Amino acid sequence: MKTAILEVRLQAGEKQGFQEAADIAGLTLSQWVRERLRKAARVELEDAGRQVPFIRPFKLTDNGQGSR
Repeated sequence: MKTAILEVRLQAGEKQGFQEAADIAGLTLSQWVRERLRKAARVELEDAGRQVPFIRPFKLTDNGQGSR
């Protein structure tokens, strides 16, 4: 559930460009911004050797198939 709000001040041209890109992608502006911010944050955090707090770690398990 999304409960936090992030306010960002933009120039009018930036917002227009972001909105147009979101329209092309078939997303709302909020969805488009969130998706792009998550991608950028993930790259920067991983490059710095930091854990990405919004990605849950998972374990690979042997499902009884053995190695192939």
